[in-house]
Amino acid sequence: MSIPSATAPPPDRTVSYGPAPEQLYDVRDPSGAARDATVVVIHGGFWRPKTDRGHAGQQSTTLAAHGFHVATIEYRREPGNWAAMASDVLAAINAVVADTELPDRIALIGHSAGGHLVTWAAYQQTPIAGVVSLAGCVDLHLTRDLGLGDGAALAMMGDAPETVWRAADPALLGPPPVPVRLVHGSADDTVPVEVSESYQAAADAGVPLQVLAGCGHMELVDPGSSYFAHTVTALEAVLQRWPRRS
Repeated sequence: MSIPSATAPPPDRTVSYGPAPEQLYDVRDPSGAARDATVVVIHGGFWRPKTDRGHAGQQSTTLAAHGFHVATIEYRREPGNWAAMASDVLAAINAVVADTELPDRIALIGHSAGGHLVTWAAYQQTPIAGVVSLAGCVDLHLTRDLGLGDGAALAMMGDAPETVWRAADPALLGPPPVPVRLVHGSADDTVPVEVSESYQAAADAGVPLQVLAGCGHMELVDPGSSYFAHTVTALEAVLQRWPRRS
């Protein structure tokens, strides 16, 4: 899996939401015509510590150029410590919600393991407009059973009992309470499209899945790819389906 290597410009500000060094988020203000919406970006990297939010810097910068206010979160990625990761994701989202400098109409977007995290967060009663999963590991058990990322799901969950696995698996949580959109490449050999198809079937709520012919794993977060336009379109769709909060 190759990661876009271009260095992104620095964020406009960085905000801590807790005492751990990973508990922070970067804010990028719109550089294009501003929209009344905040996008929370959750990066992938198969939940492992070696990949941090810098991986999503170019993606976040380009979303800001499309007029979104962008908050790119970091979170603890400690093998076997799902509880810390889950707690951080929710704390970061709630901190963005409470950030008075950001619009209160909020969508989450995540790629690969980040797609799992944003989709899981959709079920956790956070005040968000909707979720976009890009090539997401949205069926956690299938991600495990396929051995994706050299056993990444097992490494992340550690010795957690099945009850915890089930609570962490979006494919076992039923219809999502907010709009969820799935975007996946037909040529993805890192997280195959069957993972999104499995979640879509399990959610049983008309969750749309857009399969992009010829698209691999990284193109959806690479602003230099023609497929990136589908990322922006998916965000616009979930934001339009939810009224602005008063």
